[in-house]
Amino acid sequence: MTQELTQNRIIELFTQKSERLLNVYFTAGFPELADTVTVLRGLQEAGVDIVEIGMPYSDPVADGETIQQSNGKALHNGMSLKTLFTQLAGCRSEITVPILLMGYINPVLQFGVENFCQKCQEVGVDGVILPDLPLDLYLAEYAPIFREYGILNVNLITPQTSESRIRHIDEESDGFIYMVSSASITGSVKGVSDSMKGYFERIQAMNLRNPRLIGFGINNHETFDTASQYANGAIVGSAFIRHLEEKGTSAESIRAFVQTIRA
Repeated sequence: MTQELTQNRIIELFTQKSERLLNVYFTAGFPELADTVTVLRGLQEAGVDIVEIGMPYSDPVADGETIQQSNGKALHNGMSLKTLFTQLAGCRSEITVPILLMGYINPVLQFGVENFCQKCQEVGVDGVILPDLPLDLYLAEYAPIFREYGILNVNLITPQTSESRIRHIDEESDGFIYMVSSASITGSVKGVSDSMKGYFERIQAMNLRNPRLIGFGINNHETFDTASQYANGAIVGSAFIRHLEEKGTSAESIRAFVQTIRA
């Protein structure tokens, strides 16, 4: 029996909470191959709202050096989609937080789109972020499969996305819209500039149907707080990857990091 989108954990989350949501990204199989569920568990215990698990890929074009290196290390460790699904099998006996998989379309195509969606449903993944999957291609080729298995496809917008395109993305989206803070790669943005605030205000004034989370450049309490003034929350990635590398994957370490963002 397929999961209806109305029962999706991400959709349910946004019906219950609309402010200061924290989505934290980490790369599956990093720092060590067996760390995936350990980090997932630690983030849930630390009180994050959504966990975004990176599917390692050899050419992560939207990501900066920090996440690129974590992808390379995870692949070297032996991480693959098959291994990730094996690691996540049974995790829903203890994990209740919504889970997103973030990555690139090529490994999904190689795995098989329907097979991928079926495995996502089996292990309890709620949605995916595929930055290099064009919305029009998704709608034409893959949307029925994703919907059959109850998997959300989260779309991205940038400061360069036209208003008409944003309206189209809003109409065709469920769950939330990922607002890329600037025309850059992950981990390269330092602070929130006036031009970024202007972009945030412009999108805020559009009164979109879907909630919004801001990502790229969210790395401390100040940037999380600023983003949360203009959207429903924010996404932290590169800063957490650096933290895992430097401070380890213990529950205490992860809790300390999340507390510095929440403050």
